[in-house]
Amino acid sequence: MSQTILIKDVTVITLGSSNRVLHKAAVLIEDNRIKKVTTDRSDKLQANKIIDGSGKVMMPGFINAHMHFYSTFVRGLTKAQPARHFEQVLHNLWWRLDKQLTGDDIYYSALLMLLTAIRKGTTTFIDHHASPNCVRGSLQKIADAVEQSGLRAALCYEVSDRDGPEATRDGLEENREFIEYCRQEHTEHLKALFGLHASFTISDATLEKAADIGQSLNSGFHLHAAEAEADQRISREKFGLSVVERLHQFGILGHKSLAIHGVHIDEQEMEFLKDTETAVVHNPQSNLNNGVGIADITTMMNKGILVGLGTDAMTVNMFDELRTALWAQHLRYGDPSVGFLEAVNSLFINNARIANRYWPTPLGVIEEGATADIILLDYDPPTPLIDDNIWGHLVFGMFLQPVDTTIANGRILMENKQLKLDIDEQEVVAKSRELSAKLWERF
Repeated sequence: MSQTILIKDVTVITLGSSNRVLHKAAVLIEDNRIKKVTTDRSDKLQANKIIDGSGKVMMPGFINAHMHFYSTFVRGLTKAQPARHFEQVLHNLWWRLDKQLTGDDIYYSALLMLLTAIRKGTTTFIDHHASPNCVRGSLQKIADAVEQSGLRAALCYEVSDRDGPEATRDGLEENREFIEYCRQEHTEHLKALFGLHASFTISDATLEKAADIGQSLNSGFHLHAAEAEADQRISREKFGLSVVERLHQFGILGHKSLAIHGVHIDEQEMEFLKDTETAVVHNPQSNLNNGVGIADITTMMNKGILVGLGTDAMTVNMFDELRTALWAQHLRYGDPSVGFLEAVNSLFINNARIANRYWPTPLGVIEEGATADIILLDYDPPTPLIDDNIWGHLVFGMFLQPVDTTIANGRILMENKQLKLDIDEQEVVAKSRELSAKLWERF
């Protein structure tokens, strides 16, 4: 028997290509799809579960196009030496942290972040994982947390040569096996890409092996590209090529591939990205925090590059990342008229276009036949909310409002701001504190 949910008397922001505001609308969910969207009061819709949407705005669940679930336990860590440049950030903090991760650390880091994401209305993630002393089976640990949370994620393991040949071999196989697992299981929740760290930590031999495996599986690649100037400098010194040119030569770029950051790319590299239909994912809070610069997403989008928005684990609150992206473009150009549409499109339009390269049923839109990933926010607009001013309300009004209800794949994960999962959240937090304290000792 089909499970149905009816949300009535709600203001709907559809997003998608038409992007309309529907007032006093009704949305019917059947199983994991949106069955009906209507403003016709004469429709007598019935459902197993009815939600009153008065005083609330409905929109698609947020999509985070670049995440690191494993970073959760770094919160409050004081044992890392100060870093004066990006390479020190990696050596002093992240490459020390990822070596200490156990299977339990990986699972609870992901689960805790996923529970927080439900509260913030983020329903889809594209994650990038590293744990060089616990490689094999690490993606399944994250997958278990994703399945438990009810959210969806595309996972990968970041292959690198920085931790020796055994870790490199394990990373290549972990990607291969997890990609094959996701295809065999045909799960709505999980997808897989082939993960790589960054050009400057990957030898030609490893890059060739990764390219052969990833291309044979037609998986697409997920890797950091020109995040800091050092990536470009090392690439040119060691390989005689720019970062993106090198990736292009090895066949890493493509329609299903994600180049993360792109802060230090030139015009020629932009052409490679455009011609191969490679998506770039902007992470402004991380870039500003690490002092590496501000990606020129305005120029990239004007050239026809698909640019999405990620958080690089700085947050799971996509409104927060969106506003940072906007202010960063203003600052980069010294012009507050630049970057508004580019920033909002990166989150509300382009992230869905990226996710729909991996998930066959439409995400990121409220329309009949789309996946039922839906959030409700408390928002009673003090000014008219119409088709022409949707972005202004989202950026300057709705970002302040709490998420009331989160539905993913047609399942209610939170209602009236209360989680509806068979998970003891306090137990998860307590276990995370226990594990993180032990990790800090090892660190």
